[in-house]
Amino acid sequence: MTIFIFLGSLLGAMALGMPIAYALLASGVALMLHLDMFDAQILAQNFVNGADSFPLLAVPFFMLAGEVMNTGGLSRRIVNLAMALVGHVRGGLGYVTILAGCLLSSLSGSAVADAAALTALLLPMMTAAGHSKQSAGGLISATAVIGPIIPPSIGFVIFGVSANLSIGKLFIAGIFPGIMIGLGLALTWWLMCRNGTLQPPPRKMRGEVWTAAREAVWALMLPLIIIVGLRMGVFTPTESAVVAAVYALFVATVIYRELSLKALVPVFVNAAKTSAVVMFLVAAAMVSSWLITVANIPQQLVALLEPFMGNQTLLLLAIMVLVMAVGTAMDMTPTILIMTPVLMPVIKAAGIDPIYFGVLFIINNSIGLVTPPVGTVLNVVAGVGRMKMDDIFKGVLPFMWAEFGVLLIMTLFPQTVIWPARFLMGG
Repeated sequence: MTIFIFLGSLLGAMALGMPIAYALLASGVALMLHLDMFDAQILAQNFVNGADSFPLLAVPFFMLAGEVMNTGGLSRRIVNLAMALVGHVRGGLGYVTILAGCLLSSLSGSAVADAAALTALLLPMMTAAGHSKQSAGGLISATAVIGPIIPPSIGFVIFGVSANLSIGKLFIAGIFPGIMIGLGLALTWWLMCRNGTLQPPPRKMRGEVWTAAREAVWALMLPLIIIVGLRMGVFTPTESAVVAAVYALFVATVIYRELSLKALVPVFVNAAKTSAVVMFLVAAAMVSSWLITVANIPQQLVALLEPFMGNQTLLLLAIMVLVMAVGTAMDMTPTILIMTPVLMPVIKAAGIDPIYFGVLFIINNSIGLVTPPVGTVLNVVAGVGRMKMDDIFKGVLPFMWAEFGVLLIMTLFPQTVIWPARFLMGG
């Protein structure tokens, strides 16, 4: 009955058109009334405490780094380098998109930021080269999904805070799976282009490749600084976000000189607006999270999933299908905030590595960004690229199934995630 009250009030509020943050608060109030413990002071206290978290300071700084990256010339130089390296092969612009997407993922940590940058820079180039706008938009959308997987990742920060797990370990564990998804997209693009008749542009001269690499080296230093800093214990994930933001500002204003002091104001405002939305969601979700624990909903869910507890693979498959279904109707951040406190006790009871589960969970939620009807990334690409949602959805389908295929491989063969993570962590 408690689960029904929580889900019924949450889905009912959303069906009425209520924003998700307010729907979460409404479901929290409904649970408090059901448990006969309504107290406005407890509600307010949990709401404030929800956002009062040092690790969550990483969110606004990573948001700022992403905004600076897109407006300060870092994204464009990454794309130019990818173009110089693989633009000359058949279907080369597609591989440029994938390579640039993987590189940008290591800078911003946001699928939306990567989608906006890739669409603005590469969609016109791909259509001018003869690729259909539908396929180009679909590939860009699917590539942007890698943003929350390869560190730094805002999704891992929120999940780590919600699940009380090491954000640094989640960051390291996400590197190889992100590369796997990139390879899956590259294979899918190769299958689509192998019989094509489009002529790729000529190979760049060695001097042009060197010039592109030299111009992009300052941007490429950022992920290296973050990964080495985390691995060596120089700074925490939260501090790495500050390093990323300051470094991006320094490169954009002092080295590349494409971001003037006057232009900094809208950059900071946009980052603040996006951060405010995310933090309000986090604060509202913490109210529901606390009440979910008080109402023993995780224990009830463990009892419901008891038949699967003896087989970790079947349990993970069942959970992944559930997350996949939720992802079609809900954005990434609220899905993480709502489902993490419910699922983590189940994962721990089944003896599944929580870091491994966290990687699968974030990948599944990331793919949800390109599944309709919500499909946040699809909306961004459609808006920036001036495309119809129907066209972009048709274009993303083969790449979306490829990503789900890679997720299935990781679910069936856990060592594809666990072994590389242990190697990178030195354990």
